[in-house]
Amino acid sequence: MIWTFALLIAAAGIIYLSCETFVNAVEWLGQKLKVTQTATGTILAAFGTALPESVVTLVAVAFGTDPAHKEIGIGAAIGGPLALSTVAYAVVGVALLATVARAGRARAGTVDANTRRLRRDQLWFLAIFVVKIGLGLVVFSFKPILGIAFLAAYAVYCWKELSDDSDAIEDVGLEPLKLRPRDADPSLFWVLLQTLGALVVIFFASHLFVQQIGKVGPWLGLSPQLTALLFSPIATELPEIMNAIIWVRQGKERLALANISGAMMIQATIPTAFGLFFTPWHLGAPSILAAATTMVAILFLQWAFRAPQVHSRQLTHVGWLYAVFAAMLWVIPK
Repeated sequence: MIWTFALLIAAAGIIYLSCETFVNAVEWLGQKLKVTQTATGTILAAFGTALPESVVTLVAVAFGTDPAHKEIGIGAAIGGPLALSTVAYAVVGVALLATVARAGRARAGTVDANTRRLRRDQLWFLAIFVVKIGLGLVVFSFKPILGIAFLAAYAVYCWKELSDDSDAIEDVGLEPLKLRPRDADPSLFWVLLQTLGALVVIFFASHLFVQQIGKVGPWLGLSPQLTALLFSPIATELPEIMNAIIWVRQGKERLALANISGAMMIQATIPTAFGLFFTPWHLGAPSILAAATTMVAILFLQWAFRAPQVHSRQLTHVGWLYAVFAAMLWVIPK
């Protein structure tokens, strides 16, 4: 187990460094494509960091050789939104509080965000998520066809985000592109090369991290489904969490929150479509508990985002829901 934990730490370090390279590139990409700061987070950054775990889910449900693999895929599809709506938002709050000594108490007390847009995105997510969970409670023959509807829902969401010009294209204080540090305006080729290169490293480091998490579950006596629900979401959503930490450290909370919001929309649609295509998509008690916890988290975030500014301590509180979920996993029937 010592080797396993050493690999976990090494993989997490690689992911963090790769995410620094990725967020640097994706900010330049957003500027090159002339999209708003919020859309850069919700579409470009979220799609890039969510792609690896979506591929992992696809491999698990489409090419899994036994029911355990398909359970892991379903668990990841349910657990991803749970981790994002609780742990990821809490990390933003904690990271902001950690800036007290460095940037002053006033800056760490509030979050710079378009709360109206965040509330709209969360309601959009909740509507899709309720349908997603509802389908897991019933059985009928044409369920796989509905996977297309989830893919279409994400396409509509992307179109709405890219066409929403309520946020002006802002100067977010771009740092020099790491591949071309002396270029004041690097070409799109170098921006894309750095973006794709960072994503490749994130993908393989995340895969290594997930493998080690898979070894920790049996060591703790957990079933594949419980491992997928409890640990795999944290592992697969690690790039989004790392992105949030990096952007908060840079004073770009709007990008951090947009990245989480956009990743939640991906997790509500694309992995669900894969699950509907390749599995019966029938949810057990642990998955239903995860879904209920996610819905409570969304309602809490709706309350937190009701004002133009969000207090960082409010975001930290949503993380306790994940701890409650973990505790309840041990008492519900498996």
